[in-house]
Amino acid sequence: MSAEAALVWTAVVAITVGTWAFRVSFVFLFGYLEEVPAWVDRTLRYIPPAIIAAIIAPQLLLVDGSLAASPANERLIAGAAAFVVAWYTEDILATIVAGMAVLWGLVFLL
Repeated sequence: MSAEAALVWTAVVAITVGTWAFRVSFVFLFGYLEEVPAWVDRTLRYIPPAIIAAIIAPQLLLVDGSLAASPANERLIAGAAAFVVAWYTEDILATIVAGMAVLWGLVFLL
């Protein structure tokens, strides 16, 4: 095994152990508590929106690795349309259908 391969596998194992330890620490911490403190509960509510934003934002704002925050970006317009539908309907299926319809319509027209 080469030095580069050993370094990669060492990094993979270290990241795996770190991730496992981080997740298990919460299980043990909350196992000893009767109830989760209010500040932890408030903080944990922001995790799902932050993860979704981290996944979606690069797909909407980057085209070929460069920033494309312009009206010519079909994905950005479709994302804005999906946001409006999500805001008013609070329906996931309607949001996906509206976003994809706008995206496909713009791709077809342009």
